[in-house]
Amino acid sequence: MTKSLGAQRLMALFFGGGLLFNFPLLALWDADANVLGVPLFPLALFIIWGVLIALLGWTAEHMDD
Repeated sequence: MTKSLGAQRLMALFFGGGLLFNFPLLALWDADANVLGVPLFPLALFIIWGVLIALLGWTAEHMDD
């Protein structure tokens, strides 16, 4: 992967994360529901956060290839 492609992917993940943690999309998870006894909203936040960190780490590791 070239440096510019890696930088573009990091920027896309940054803006995608910004959109996911902003009001219109974040409001989708604001419901009175439980998943295995855990409220849906904090669970969704944690999962989105974890996936974003994993994708950022994977992209950063493969920028030198």
